[in-house]
Formats: sequence, structure tokens, C-alpha cells
Amino acid sequence: MRIAVTGSIATDHLMTFPGRFADQLVADQLHTVSLSFLVDKLDVRRGGVAANIAFGMGQLGTRPILVGAAGADFDEYRAWLDRHGVDTDSVRISDTLHTARFVCTTDADHNQIGSFYTGAMSEARLIELKTVADRVGGLDLVSIGADDPEAMLRHTEECRSRSIPFAADFSQQIARMDGEEIRILLDGATYLFSNEYEKGLIETKTGWSDAEILSRVGHRVTTLGARGVRIERVGEDPIEVGTPDEERKADPTGVGDAFRAGFMSGLAWGVSLERAAQVGCMLATLVIETVGTQEYQLRRGHFMERFTKAYGDEAATEVQAHLA
Repeated sequence: MRIAVTGSIATDHLMTFPGRFADQLVADQLHTVSLSFLVDKLDVRRGGVAANIAFGMGQLGTRPILVGAAGADFDEYRAWLDRHGVDTDSVRISDTLHTARFVCTTDADHNQIGSFYTGAMSEARLIELKTVADRVGGLDLVSIGADDPEAMLRHTEECRSRSIPFAADFSQQIARMDGEEIRILLDGATYLFSNEYEKGLIETKTGWSDAEILSRVGHRVTTLGARGVRIERVGEDPIEVGTPDEERKADPTGVGDAFRAGFMSGLAWGVSLERAAQVGCMLATLVIETVGTQEYQLRRGHFMERFTKAYGDEAATEVQAHLA
């Protein structure tokens, strides 16, 4: 199964604030917020939602096709992704702009405040999926993640016009999109990904109810934080999958991307939706135990030991046949 992963490619600057953001907010002064947080730690990491998802899929051996735009400073990052099983030949390199930057501060309660500079990402709108499909011999699924908004719209419309199944995954971009844009991006999606908060925001902005949205997509996949994930389909009982036990909680950045990587790898393997969600939850657990979105190591024996403990022998037997 050939899966193209579109979206941002970025460098993450991750900082840690030892206090609580909530303690610094004055209820009647929120309209004039002016705050600076003295942080204890700075980690500069590779990131971007598309690159994070592609990295996870590469770790699982499914050879994803990364589609996005980066700057001339991408060479080292490209080598890293190539080395970890990602096809980067469809990444557009800007002649003038740097690779995008994400700057994020996490407090003691794991709340986050972040900013994103688009840089070369703005050129993603110039990428045509047909060129990608012709190069690799066709596409079976396109994941349309947070990216330049014009690129997201173009990729969605091209998937529809070429009858390529696609997954709608707005994540960070949902805050700046209006209802009409969101309606365009999700209508006809094979999969709609969001977390619980984004789920409510999608419904509020589109004016569509949960049932109406579900009637317009094949599957609605909602991540539930520590409670795992719920997958809904019209006329079917929801599938709910819990999360494995965490060994520690280091940094939540990139956890959602890791879930998507595991889930889509399961789709590529042809396992059931439940198994795919279990793989996603296991990979997400590895990420939350690690600082950085691509710093975890997928040691297959360790992965399967924990997967078996969380989901049982039958599930492990099905998954191990592909992971091996």
C-alpha cells in the first residue's frame, strides 16, 4: 500500500517551564496578556507533522512517501529521514526560504503554548500529487495534514478529482480555518483524524452535527489522550482502544503524530481497524516517554513485549508477522 504523507516539515524548539501557565493568568486581564516565561531547558529537534508521521511509519517498515516543502537547510534532515525508511524524493526545496520552525513551551502540567513560522512550507501549494503518484506508481491513500492552507485545499481537491482516498487531519491549522474551508477539507475523506477538543471545534465551525460529519466521511478517528482512541463509522458500533501503561511521561509533543503513523502502518499491513489503532497507541506511548518527536527508538522485541502486555497474545501474533 503506497501512502503519501503531506504536511509540515519543521524544526522544533522545545522549552520546559517549571511552573504552571494557569498560575500566571489573571482572569479579568486575559484581553491584555503580556507574559514571558523563564524556561529551564531548550531542545532543538526535528519535527513537522508530516515528517513526524513519516518517520514513525518508516520505523515500522511501511516506506511512506513524504510530501511537503523545505528549505535549502533540509539536507541533514533529509539524510536522517532517508536513513529511517522514508521516501523523501517528493519534498520540494525552496530557493529562498528556510525550513519551517515550531517554538513550543510546556509547563509542569504538560500544557503547551506554541508558535509556528511557515517559511518554505508556503511553497507546498505548488506541489502536484499527480507528479508524486506517477513517480511511485500510484497512491492508495494520501494523508493531508497541517500544512500551508492553500496546499491542504489543493491536495484535497486533487484527491477528489483523481479518486484517491484521503485522510483529513487539520490539527494545528484548525484554529485559523473557517467553517467553509473545514467543510471542503473533510467532505468525502476516508478518515477524519482529530483529538477531542478539535472534534468539538470542527462541529462548531462547520455547523454540522457529529452525525452529519460522520455521514460525510468513511471513518471518524478521535484520539482521547490517556484514554486511547475511538473509531466511528455509520451503522457500526464504535471501536475503542485503550493505551498501554507508560513507563514515564517526558513530553507530549508529537504523540498524535505517532498514533497516526502506527494507525496508517496498520492500514498498510491490512490488519483490522482495532489492530491498527493498537499499533498507533503503542507507538504514541513510546513518544510520550521521550523528549522530541523523532528521538524514540523502536526496538522490535521491546515493542512487542509491551504490545502483548497491553493487548494480548492474539493481537501480538497478528502484528508481529508484519513488524518482523
